[in-house]
Amino acid sequence: MKKQLYPFIFLITIIQTAFAQDTVKQEDFSFHFQQTIITQDKPGFHAAYSGQNSLSALNETQTSLTATFFGNARLWKGAQVIFDPELSGGAGLSKTLGVAGFPNGETFRVGSVQNKIYIARLFFQQYFEWGKEKDTLESDQLQLAGLRSKRYFSFGIGKFNMGDFFDQNNFSHDPRSQFMNWALMDNAAWDYPANTRGYVLGAYTEFGQPAWTLRFAFTMNVTQANSSTWDAKIGKANTQTVEFEKRYTIGGEKGTLRILGFLNNGKFGNYEQAIALNSAAPNVDTTQAYGRHKVGFGVNADQYLTKDFGVFAKASYNDGHTQTWFFTEIDRSFTFGGLLKGTGWKRKDDEMGLAFVANGLSAPHRQYLADGGYGFLIGDGKLNYAPEMIAEFYYKLNAYQNKFFLSPDYQFIINPAYNHDRGPVNVFSIRAHIEF
Repeated sequence: MKKQLYPFIFLITIIQTAFAQDTVKQEDFSFHFQQTIITQDKPGFHAAYSGQNSLSALNETQTSLTATFFGNARLWKGAQVIFDPELSGGAGLSKTLGVAGFPNGETFRVGSVQNKIYIARLFFQQYFEWGKEKDTLESDQLQLAGLRSKRYFSFGIGKFNMGDFFDQNNFSHDPRSQFMNWALMDNAAWDYPANTRGYVLGAYTEFGQPAWTLRFAFTMNVTQANSSTWDAKIGKANTQTVEFEKRYTIGGEKGTLRILGFLNNGKFGNYEQAIALNSAAPNVDTTQAYGRHKVGFGVNADQYLTKDFGVFAKASYNDGHTQTWFFTEIDRSFTFGGLLKGTGWKRKDDEMGLAFVANGLSAPHRQYLADGGYGFLIGDGKLNYAPEMIAEFYYKLNAYQNKFFLSPDYQFIINPAYNHDRGPVNVFSIRAHIEF
C-alpha cells in the first residue's frame, strides 16, 4: 500500500516546490528613495602655516545634503534598466580641501552650496544564467526582487558608480550608513574613475559562481583632474579595472576577500617633471601629456566573528608618479576596524563602528608638495611630511522602523594632508539618513 502512495507523494513534492518558487516575489519595477544630511563641526587647531588648499585652522561648521530617487525596470528575462536622478548641495569643511582622507563622503564631489539635480545613474544590465542553485534577491536600490542563479554571466553599459560593483565591504563602504571618511569608502589608493560627482561612463562584465566572482570594467576618463567633461579620445584616455572576490566561511561565519587591480591611462601630469621644470613653484598640470599611466592594486577583506560582530581590513597602493586624477591624493593606505550590532543592549538594529586609517604618499608626490606644488585637493605651500592618521567612531541609531537613522560621529585626524606642522584636527558630525 505504501509503495502505491509513492507516485502521489512525489507529485505533491513537485507541486509544493513549484508553488514555493512561484511565491517568491519577482518585481518588474521598483522605486526607492534616500536622503542624507550631514552636519560637521571642526574646532580651531594649530597650524604653523597654510596654503591655498589647506584646511582652515579656524572653527568651522558645514552641512551637506544628497537625495536620490532609484528607479529600476525589468525589460525581459535577465535584463533591467536603472535610472537614478540625484540632488546634492551644501559643502564640506574648507570647500572640501586640506585632508586626503576627507571626513565627509557625501561631499565627495560637491563643489557648490547650491542644490543641483543631475542624472547619477542610467545603465542597462543583462544576466545569462545556468544551474539549479538559486539566490533569493531582495528589493533594493539597485536590484529587483526575484530569483537569480548562483552561476551567471552579466554585462552592463551606461553611467554608474564604480562602487556599485567593485571594492565593496560589508562594514566599510557606504558613507550614508557606515563610516563617513573617504579613506573608508573604498581602497583609498585606488584612483577610481569618476566625474566630479563620483559617476562614470563605461561598461563592465561579471562572471559569477557560488563561491567566487570575477569582474572587469572599461571606463572613460575626464579631460582634467576632478572635472566633469568626458575625454573623447577613448583609445588614449581610459581605465581598466579587474577584481576577484572569494566568499567563504570560518567557524560557520561568513567572510569575503577581494583583490583588485587597476590601470588608468590618460594625459596625466608627472610630479618629477614638474619639479624639474620649476623646483621653486612646480605645477603638475603644465606637464600633462597623453601616454601616461597610473597602476595600482587593493586588497579588501571582511569577516563576521559572530552574527553581531565583524571586522575588516583594506590595503592599497598606486605607483604615485603621475598626478591624482579622480579620487583623492593617497598613494598608499591601510585601514582596519570593526562593527558591532546592538543586540547585546536590546537595540538589534543599531550599530556602532570604530576604524583606523593610515595614508601615505609616493616620494615624488611628497617632494612636489614640499616644493610648494598643489594638487586639486591638498597643498599647504610647503610640507613637513608625516603619514596622515585618522580614527573614526560612529553610532547608528535606528530612529524609526529601519527607515530613519541618526548617527553621531567623531573623527580624529593627525597630520592633515600629511603635514606634521598642522593639526591635530577634531571633527564632530551628526548624520540624518532616511530610505524607503
